Amino acid sequence: MRLYYVYIIASRPGGALYVGVTNDLARRVWEHKTGHGSGHARRYKIGRLVYYESYPSIVDAIQRETSIKRWPRTWKTNLILGMNPTWRDLYEELNA
Repeated sequence: MRLYYVYIIASRPGGALYVGVTNDLARRVWEHKTGHGSGHARRYKIGRLVYYESYPSIVDAIQRETSIKRWPRTWKTNLILGMNPTWRDLYEELNA
């Protein structure tokens, strides 16, 4: 069964954020880390995976991504803190 991911990457704790959706989380985060992701992520050096959630349906994942993008920054920060209070880079756990 294929999964789709909504993710948030950050430049640093409390720094610039990017919200995205993908079907291959490890590959997509690697693209951001190496400067091959979005222009926004490249411009602000955003590459630390700080939050993600999975969905069995791309429609649900895109709907969630769109909702999160519209949220105030405080809500996004609280979402990250709920899963990852130290803002550690979760990318390392994807490849473990």
